[in-house]
Amino acid sequence: MPKGHFICHSCSKMVEFSPEERPCEVLSGWLTVAQWKGLGVVEHYNFCSFTCLKKWVDAEVPQVPEVFLRAFEERKRGGNANL
Repeated sequence: MPKGHFICHSCSKMVEFSPEERPCEVLSGWLTVAQWKGLGVVEHYNFCSFTCLKKWVDAEVPQVPEVFLRAFEERKRGGNANL
């Protein structure tokens, strides 16, 4: 009988399941995120842990460049008052 599988979108850990098994049993302890992409279009992402979910979220969220944040610190200390 053919088997299916779930893969962690962060670390690529794989869990196989048979057609008789329910996903809620196979993925016990895993996290699933649903992201709406458009009208009736939903993508599902599976993660084996909160750590893997956080790594994925951190990669998806735009980061503020460190040099930009340091400019505010310099201004507080009195440097570059012309900003």
